[in-house]
Amino acid sequence: MAELFNLDELKHLIEPRTGPCVSLYLPTHRVPSEVQQDRIRLKNLLKQAEESLLALGLRGREVRDFLDPAERLLPETPFWKGQKDGLALFLARDSFHSYILPMEVPEVAVVSDRFHLKPLLSLLTEGEFYILALSQNAVRLIQATRFGASEVHLEDLPLSLADALKYDEPEKQLQFHTGAQRFSGERAAMFHGHGTGKDDTRSNLLRFCQEVNRALQPFLRNERAPLVLAGVDSLLPIYREATSYPHLLPDGVTGNPEGLSPEELGRAAWQLVEPHFLRAFDEAADKYRKMVGTGLASHEVGEIVPAALHGRVESLIVAVGLQVWGSHDPDTDRLTVLAERAPGAWDLLDYAAIHTLMQGGAVFSVAPDAVPDGPPAAAVYRY
Repeated sequence: MAELFNLDELKHLIEPRTGPCVSLYLPTHRVPSEVQQDRIRLKNLLKQAEESLLALGLRGREVRDFLDPAERLLPETPFWKGQKDGLALFLARDSFHSYILPMEVPEVAVVSDRFHLKPLLSLLTEGEFYILALSQNAVRLIQATRFGASEVHLEDLPLSLADALKYDEPEKQLQFHTGAQRFSGERAAMFHGHGTGKDDTRSNLLRFCQEVNRALQPFLRNERAPLVLAGVDSLLPIYREATSYPHLLPDGVTGNPEGLSPEELGRAAWQLVEPHFLRAFDEAADKYRKMVGTGLASHEVGEIVPAALHGRVESLIVAVGLQVWGSHDPDTDRLTVLAERAPGAWDLLDYAAIHTLMQGGAVFSVAPDAVPDGPPAAAVYRY
């Protein structure tokens, strides 16, 4: 099953590995009638990867075993019917990861000593956010970007108020029965109990929100992405009281979210999130301009790369569509910049962005003319 790509997954994918790493990217379709061409794309990419692995000296049986996890996906009809706009597959001798993506990616097969991650970075640098769709009858966490949205399935996330409170002490339990049918086709749960009043109802809703927050903590613990609440006006302030997530936006999508798809919620939430990202970029660009010449900001890639590796970069602004090829030795901090791409070369902008994200910094991918002092990059340092 494809995994959800987030910062924790990025940390895992950049870990050093023994032997070759195969990265496969392909655009996919949401329409079942077009699934067959997606399978053909993957088959062609696997052929390219096979040729590259053979050229590296692997034997035929080794190559077949290496690529087998991806080969097994070809006949899996449910897997292909669940696709969105892109698919990324990563194979190494000790691991296999697949990610269904809410954005189109180029069709490419890369065999190298590390995974090729640049096409995925836009998910973490170009407006990633989360939506918590919250009602007494349904709870959903949705990962979204400006490209699209998809539901995150968390094992411990309560499905409803009744699910969250089912282990309460018997004398505190609420009885519930099915009430009037909602527009979503489901029937609303009606809660009652001996002596239940306004204070008891709010207390139950608060405990419900606390349980939801508790279930989200392991997943969101390393995240810095904004979280948008979607729900009725009366429930949202109660969740704000219960939450421990520091990046919850002050405004939410109001109204019952039960009948809305992830994509519909994503479009509504983006209207709230986009100004947040624009403000954050403007603040980073303004700070860069103030810090230039003080030693706390730089426009030089040769300075930015080692600073990112050592956790000094607070914010990094990089130009979309540009590459700076070279390599960096983390043991000696020696940086080599090349005039053009060569075998074994890395995109140093990609390298700097990954390590900035890994160290808790902010990365902004923008048009080249939006980079302060011009492309390819500008960075503000913590120290």
